[in-house]
Amino acid sequence: MSFSMFVTWVLLGVLGGVLAGLVMKPGGHGLKSDIILGLVGSIGLSWIFRAIGMFPNAGIVAMAFVAFIGAALAIVAQRKLRPTERSGEANGTVWRWGLGAALVAAVVWMVLGPSVPPAATATSVVEDKTYEVTPAAMKVKVGIVTGEVTAMKVTERVEQGSGRVVSPAKLTANLYLKNSSADQTVRLVEGKIQYIDVAGQPIKLEDMRTEPTIKFASYGSERLDPGQEASQSLDVDFPAEALKTKKLKEIRLELAYIPSPYHQETVKLSVTIGGK
Repeated sequence: MSFSMFVTWVLLGVLGGVLAGLVMKPGGHGLKSDIILGLVGSIGLSWIFRAIGMFPNAGIVAMAFVAFIGAALAIVAQRKLRPTERSGEANGTVWRWGLGAALVAAVVWMVLGPSVPPAATATSVVEDKTYEVTPAAMKVKVGIVTGEVTAMKVTERVEQGSGRVVSPAKLTANLYLKNSSADQTVRLVEGKIQYIDVAGQPIKLEDMRTEPTIKFASYGSERLDPGQEASQSLDVDFPAEALKTKKLKEIRLELAYIPSPYHQETVKLSVTIGGK
């Protein structure tokens, strides 16, 4: 139940009590008693309707009508069951009319007035902040394995305005490798990336972050025959310390592989088709 609907029930209960003294003057216990009876009838009947699930999709206009009927029933019941010998409240008639007019205006505004839209929830805008890596592409040569690292860049996600880091920095790139040997097969085991500072020391990653390693087996490119090429994308953690000015000197890529003599043999299979 919305707050506006509950307020409407209360206003209609009070209004029913005020109008009761104007319509049914004899038999009442006074303005205060009429207002209390109107409140009880309005809120009570409206609550019963909602509790038993009658008209579950009824809007504020329909429930306002139910509330007014409840207030009227309570006043009528009092006049019939426990009337007094009072002839009416002549001195309070002006007050009833004034209060009744104010309540009518308030109820009309609650029922028919413009609804107040809910306050917009402030949402933070998150954007990607990209750092250029110079140069963005470099040649690779480790023994008989050659290749290239291209499209290197560092990206972190930050909250616009405050600059708060939402997602820590990542290094992304494309790695191309080739077996330049003429007679050896290469099985790539693992790759490791190190970030080196100006003093020649590795820059450590923050706590709870993964050391930047490359698993070739997960890409299905761990075996390279002579002259064969393979490629895969890199997406590894990058230390926040390395983003500071003049802090990072170089990026080292270590490759571990197992070379073996290359053999090529032909097997002849004698077959027949359809029994011929």
